[in-house]
Amino acid sequence: MISVALLGFGVIGSGTAEVLTQNSALIEARLGEPIQIKYILDLRDFPDSPFADRIVHDVNVILADSEVSIVVEMMGGLHPAYDFSRAALEAGKHVITSNKAVVAAYGEELLTLAEEKGLRYLFEASVGGGIPIIRPICTDLSPCQITHIEGILNGTTNYILTRMAESGASFAEALAEAQALGYAERDPSADVEGWDTARKICILAALACGKMMPIDAIPVEGITRITVADIRNARKAGYAIKLVGTADIGENTLVQVSPRLVPASSPLSTISDVFNGILVRSDFLGDVMFYGRGAGSLPTASAVVADILDIAGGSPCKPRTWHAGQPGNAAEGICRRYLCLAGKEGWEDLVSAQLGQVELIDDTGSEIALITPPMRECEADAAIAALEEAGMALLSAIRVL
Repeated sequence: MISVALLGFGVIGSGTAEVLTQNSALIEARLGEPIQIKYILDLRDFPDSPFADRIVHDVNVILADSEVSIVVEMMGGLHPAYDFSRAALEAGKHVITSNKAVVAAYGEELLTLAEEKGLRYLFEASVGGGIPIIRPICTDLSPCQITHIEGILNGTTNYILTRMAESGASFAEALAEAQALGYAERDPSADVEGWDTARKICILAALACGKMMPIDAIPVEGITRITVADIRNARKAGYAIKLVGTADIGENTLVQVSPRLVPASSPLSTISDVFNGILVRSDFLGDVMFYGRGAGSLPTASAVVADILDIAGGSPCKPRTWHAGQPGNAAEGICRRYLCLAGKEGWEDLVSAQLGQVELIDDTGSEIALITPPMRECEADAAIAALEEAGMALLSAIRVL
């Protein structure tokens, strides 16, 4: 019998217990032995739960029990989640986590410690919820050099943008709807400002290039300034607006999070509601697309349990260790941009002088919507500044994928 301990009995923790219990016969048939949830660590008591007799409040009970070989951290936040994860590895126990914040901040340290101890530190559920993405990168794509990753990695923002596109709701209205349905937190800033996506794309980039980029060193922009007019203009030009994390892997890896105009030809353009999608490009395989539910109790729990089975079954798969890195200069990146500008008589000459040949989407007389040619980020910023200095007002600026 394999004994595991769950740290946290919230949405993901309770889902993990449900998956392990409901599919216990299937799991035992695959492993050849059962998995026992011996302890569940939480500050609360759950007297009405079928797991009430396994609730403990002191992590040292788990650390001291030699029968527990796998500890699953699903507490959220950095502390004490990191502290308990490190203590479990020090105590000779494998650690699994769904906690993207800990992986992004301390993954280098915890992976190195696990390697030194001959243990595993796995985190499939930290990116994409139930979508298998980390394991395929570590196994199926291991013969390939990954050159690019782009993904819709946050279900809350994707739901909000979907509702804005489908119903014409404002950002504030769509956010309120997402909160009412439980898709968005009371404080949604980590989602709508792009930080949740930033942690996830940094984890994927680290798996691809071996370097974890500091979150505060990459450009991160959220969706709070997206308007219904932007979405309407994007649709008119054949695009959808999505919050996308991108990583261009190379000597100077560029990692970025921002809203993007996604062309209809991209599989990301049709991903709606709370679903996530991740496109991985490599030298030999080309483009591979991963799609599914990026959040939720049972989808995320399925990824957690997959990691448990990996360890319990003796799979050799493990994420590569990485070290701290610095991203390349995003200002040197090249892309097109959608711009919405307050009009001015003679704007055509002003715009062509600064931006060159543009794709005009709409000209209402008072506002101009357009897409620039490919430009270095620093050159586009300088051109926009020059237009503003000439009397045009920038209403929106969104990168084109």
